[in-house]
Amino acid sequence: MHISEGVLSGQVLAAGGAIAFAGTAMGLKKIDYDRIVHVAILSSAFFVASLIHVNIGPTSVHLILNGIVGLLLGWAAFPAILVALLLQSILFQFGGITALGVNTVVMATPAVLCHYLFLPFIGKGQKIDFIAGFMAGAGSIFLSALLLGLALCTTDANFMEVSIAVMTAHIPVMIIEGIITGFCISFLLKVHPEIIPKKIKIIEKNLNKTGEM
Repeated sequence: MHISEGVLSGQVLAAGGAIAFAGTAMGLKKIDYDRIVHVAILSSAFFVASLIHVNIGPTSVHLILNGIVGLLLGWAAFPAILVALLLQSILFQFGGITALGVNTVVMATPAVLCHYLFLPFIGKGQKIDFIAGFMAGAGSIFLSALLLGLALCTTDANFMEVSIAVMTAHIPVMIIEGIITGFCISFLLKVHPEIIPKKIKIIEKNLNKTGEM
């Protein structure tokens, strides 16, 4: 789902760069630097997952994991994904430097949206935890494919068929990512619930109550 050099118009590249800059600035502002290791680990997971490509017709697909990155990081997903995409473009020529802003917006915006949409449901029971994780994983891929198609069609209406092909090819990825994200969230709640932002707030609230007593 990487957009290469020379594909998008200057206006789309400029808009993507501006949105990516604003999102990254917000992410850096909201990062809890006590959890910077979590940001680095999730950025690395995103980097590795996107390296394995499977060709399907005129396009290729790969795991993205922006759903779980968004659930666990919120706005910090922007700088985490930006760094991973930058390294991919430099080291492996996946995507282009000029398209880095648009690629970041395509991946990180759905991650942040899924954070606010589905994090409130985490911690309300095992089944609900899995469903919320599944929806975040699948939904983030759907929204990323939609944004990618929008970027292409905004550049040239002739890209419509390519956009439809990209979205269709990523339907299996939506399902796989949903399952992976659902299991990951369920597992993390059992072994390391502190990594879930909602759980951190609950723990801090309980510690404050204990301190007051």
